[in-house]
Amino acid sequence: MNRISVSSSNLASVGYDLSTQVLEVEFLNGSIYQYLGVPSSVYDGLMAASSHGSYLDQHVKRAGYSYRKTG
Repeated sequence: MNRISVSSSNLASVGYDLSTQVLEVEFLNGSIYQYLGVPSSVYDGLMAASSHGSYLDQHVKRAGYSYRKTG
């Protein structure tokens, strides 16, 4: 999956696959997580947020989307 670099104190890059609704996040420590069943509106909000890390925490992690560590 192609990811886009983001300016964040916690995230390195973010990718999204619309057909599978998978949000992929690479953290600055090198770990990569895929969050499953994430609507495109959440991805759009994440990319537009002034703080990508805070948005991810509030709207993805705390929302309870299933995830898997891939890297």
